[in-house]
Amino acid sequence: MSKPLVLVVEDEPLLRLHAVSLIEDAGFETLEAGSADEAIALLETDGRIRIVFSDIDLPGDMNGLRLAAAIRERWPPVELILTSGHVTVDPADLPERGHFFSKPYDAAKLIDTLNGFGP
Repeated sequence: MSKPLVLVVEDEPLLRLHAVSLIEDAGFETLEAGSADEAIALLETDGRIRIVFSDIDLPGDMNGLRLAAAIRERWPPVELILTSGHVTVDPADLPERGHFFSKPYDAAKLIDTLNGFGP
C-alpha cells in the first residue's frame, strides 16, 4: 500500500530540502513548492496530493495560513500541517483538521502525524 503524496511548501531551499528528505525517508512521495502560488498550481494539476506541509512565512500575497484556508475551501480532503519558527498558531486559528508544529519541529512527531493520515 503506497503512502499519500505530500506537497512541501517552503521558501527557504535548505529547509525545504531537509523537510523533503525527512518525509521521503519515511516512505512518502513528495512534491515541492517555494510559494503559495506554486503550491496552488500543483494542487490544480496533480490530484494525487493528499497532504500539504507548509511554512507559514511565505513570500508573496499569501502566507501559509491563507494558503491552508484556500486549500480547505477548494480541496477539502487534503490534510494540512503548518509550521513556523517565528509565530505560534492558536489551534482555533487553524483550518479544520489542521495541525501546527513549531520550528525546529520534532521529526518523529511530524512523521507520526503524516502516518496517521493513512493512504
